[in-house]
Formats: sequence, structure tokens, C-alpha cells
Amino acid sequence: MKILVDADACPAAIKDILFRAATRTKTRVFLIANQYIRTPASEFIAAIQVPKGFDVADNEIVKRSEKGDLVITADIPLADEVVSKDCLVLSPRGELLTKENIKSRLNIRDFMETMRSSGVITGGGDTPVLPNPQAEAPSVPGTDSLDLADAGLSHFAFTFGFSVCSVQFSANFSVE
Repeated sequence: MKILVDADACPAAIKDILFRAATRTKTRVFLIANQYIRTPASEFIAAIQVPKGFDVADNEIVKRSEKGDLVITADIPLADEVVSKDCLVLSPRGELLTKENIKSRLNIRDFMETMRSSGVITGGGDTPVLPNPQAEAPSVPGTDSLDLADAGLSHFAFTFGFSVCSVQFSANFSVE
């Protein structure tokens, strides 16, 4: 099991959480981006720089992902691809993306893209701006945990901002 991070748009605070967790739990973390990503010196953390281009980093994540891997991404089409490979997917905000909810998220994303491209939603004026929970979240020691048990049964608990996602899986994923 490894953790693959769509690192181009992943917030620094989340990367820091993953860096600490990788070292503490001895779990391999791969940050994949089309730009240089600075990482701490660790045998468990690797940055992979891919060429610039549309979906090049996403395609690399899909290529490297295997059943049981954890993928951190806010990219809904990428999440859809790796969920279909039986990967566990979390957004940087801690939202669990599953086979049960990814298609509806993809439909909403596509609908909003259509609305933006047609000029119905322009992102200005009357469009509400939602607060960024990562920017407002208090720093609480011990809440940024990633815990792994034996290889046969693994348990993850992430706290990103105010969201807590605890997932336990072996052959099948289940959310606590």
C-alpha cells in the first residue's frame, strides 16, 4: 500500500501532514506534479516530476495506482479513474470519494463546467465565496494522524481542517 498525491494543487498544510505521517508510519508517499516539489529527506517520501501537459500528472497517478492504494486529489475525473481501480480516494479537505458517490460528483462537476462555459456562472458578482476551512482550522496536536496497522488490515484517520475521515479496510472498504 502506498499514498499517491496529486501534488500540483495539494495545499502545503496537507503535504506537511502526509510527510509526518509517512515517516511515522513508514508508508511510501509519492507526490506527483508537473513542477518541482520540495520534500523532506526521507526514504518514505518521493517527488515525481512529470512533463507539463494536460492530465500528464493525472495519467501518471492512474498508471502507478493499484488496488488498496490511497490517492489524495481534488480532481474529480482522476478520482473516478482510481476509484474504479479499487483505490481509496480522499480530497485534500478530507472528503472520502467512493464508488457510491463519485459518479454524482462527476455529474455535478460536468454540469458546473457547462454552466461556467455558457456564461451562466462567471465566478463574480453574485456568486458566493465560501470560506476555506483549511485556512480557518485551528492547529490541534495529534489531529493530523495517519495510522496504519498490519499489512493485512490498515486503518487511516485524517483530519484536514474541520473534516475527519476515518476509514478501515481490508478486502473491502468500510467507513466508520
